[in-house]
Amino acid sequence: MIADEAALEDLLSRPDDALREDLAAAPGDILVLGAAGKMGPTLCRAAKRADPSRRVIAIARWSEPGLRQRMQSWGIETLSADLMDRAALAALPDAPNLIFLAARKFGSTGAEDTTWAMNTLLPAMVAERFPTARTVFLSSGNVLPLVPVISGGADEATPPAPVGEYAASVLGRERMFQHAGRARGTPSFGIRLNYAIDLRYGVLADIAGKVFSGTPLPLAMGHANVIWQGDANAWTLRALRHATPECPIINVTGPETVSLRWLAEQFAARMGRPASFIGEEAPNALLSNAARAFALFGYPRTPLLTMVDWVADWVARGGRSLGRATKFEVRDGRF
Repeated sequence: MIADEAALEDLLSRPDDALREDLAAAPGDILVLGAAGKMGPTLCRAAKRADPSRRVIAIARWSEPGLRQRMQSWGIETLSADLMDRAALAALPDAPNLIFLAARKFGSTGAEDTTWAMNTLLPAMVAERFPTARTVFLSSGNVLPLVPVISGGADEATPPAPVGEYAASVLGRERMFQHAGRARGTPSFGIRLNYAIDLRYGVLADIAGKVFSGTPLPLAMGHANVIWQGDANAWTLRALRHATPECPIINVTGPETVSLRWLAEQFAARMGRPASFIGEEAPNALLSNAARAFALFGYPRTPLLTMVDWVADWVARGGRSLGRATKFEVRDGRF
């Protein structure tokens, strides 16, 4: 099991030979925009550990106490900037490699203008500011429609059908980088991420927390895909070598279509608590088929049951939660 947050962050940022090899094909400094979110810190650390001689420069507003200093202790350079400030964006250093993580999801309802500015306008500004940088950006499985559970998930040939303003604005992010490739030749690559998890947040932590507290689990969105954040970190960095002006966009998630009822029962067995439920599973869900990602990167290194074991132990021991519910149960696109 994972003893504490230091051990967790070490595991999430542990590079393998595939990451080292793919980063070697994308030489030069790496600039990470929006580096203080859920993925940014350990993604930056993974890049630095994979190639200690390379500059990794993390950009954020640094609202979490102690995070900037912790990342600096890992050898990562840090800069403070409000990315929506055009002058601040212009003042950032150039780099041949760019990871774009800045985004807005929760709180979108009631502040739709800010959501569109962060998720669509800002990517356009970044693509204009860094027209030659190899750019990997995060998108979301939310841009795809709900699909039948028996379908195996929406693949990249499935036409986008975003529900709600958050999902529509994220599709706008994709379109802005696609436009940059067509208009200026900017090489980019999109990651439609569907539920990365660590022990402090994610679908598994949400479900384990409900089981442990005796809170009934809503079942309408009865199935999901998940992937360990360490695998998502590695694949996002590895995608730098595949960035092209054609802006390929692929689904990134785990291989299983996971029953949330089954997950709750797994946590109940491990934690000695009963699982309870509200409603029944709908015949469709937000599901992604990541076969193309597996062909490009291989299968995730961290199996589902290993994640279940780790999360059950963490929640039962009272491990820290980031307090950022995934809202996996939302079916109307309102976040």
